[in-house]
Amino acid sequence: MAHFPVNHPARPLYRLLSGLIGLYILVFGVYGVFQTWGDGLFGRDSNWALGLRTNLAFSLVSVIFGAVLIVGASRRNNLGHYMNLTAGAVFLVTGILMMSVLQTSANFLNFSMSTVIVSLLFGLILLATGLYDKVGPPEHAEEERRRRYHPVAESPNP
Repeated sequence: MAHFPVNHPARPLYRLLSGLIGLYILVFGVYGVFQTWGDGLFGRDSNWALGLRTNLAFSLVSVIFGAVLIVGASRRNNLGHYMNLTAGAVFLVTGILMMSVLQTSANFLNFSMSTVIVSLLFGLILLATGLYDKVGPPEHAEEERRRRYHPVAESPNP
């Protein structure tokens, strides 16, 4: 079974990274809503916001998702840990799925290749932050540290 580090020393940095990603997604979503307001919900026009192609549906989802990531990054409990793990997986799966339908009519979020790359990059960063921002009491952190550095079995001396 995988063991997540508890109370990692770089946890504030990981929370900052996930918060910055959430802020970018929120700003992208708000700007995209203003850019695409009045267009169809799943329009395939050439609307760009902060370097990424978007439509009204993608912008609205980005506003919600960005706000959720900011809330998760601002919490000092394991909520952010689980939110970042989930968000990382969602970004990775969405990026791969949208890349597979990029040049078809199934591209309902109006992704471009740059949007796919950013989605995959954000997914990897959020997954990494989720792996290292678990919180626990000092006893759990010490137990995890002891388990990680303790040899599995002592070698017998001949």
